[in-house]
Amino acid sequence: QLQLAESGGGWVQTGGSLRLTCAASGRHFANYPMAWFRQAPGKEREFVAVINWNGDPTDYAEPVTARFTISRDNAKNTLYLQMNSLKPEDTAVYYCARTSLGYGSRTASAYDTWGQGTQVTVSS
Repeated sequence: QLQLAESGGGWVQTGGSLRLTCAASGRHFANYPMAWFRQAPGKEREFVAVINWNGDPTDYAEPVTARFTISRDNAKNTLYLQMNSLKPEDTAVYYCARTSLGYGSRTASAYDTWGQGTQVTVSS
């Protein structure tokens, strides 16, 4: 069974950077789209970014476009999210997810495997 585990979250000041990592175990995730979502307290889960099985194409939510970069290394079974120019509104628990569909999606219900999340806190 595929399992996902996020790491790399932390507490940073506005304008800082973090790099999140999602490591897979149990099965390789090559050939499946992968995504990052986030959820702030009291809010619904929000799409952040998605990447196709081979790294192209990618898609980003408007609030993170030009600040975040999603990437993957299928040989290492690892997904990344580079976050730059962080803002307080980026504060949330960040989750990685895999869909068994043949295409990426902005909808959380399309994903069948999730990590447990990593906390990102951006202070003002």
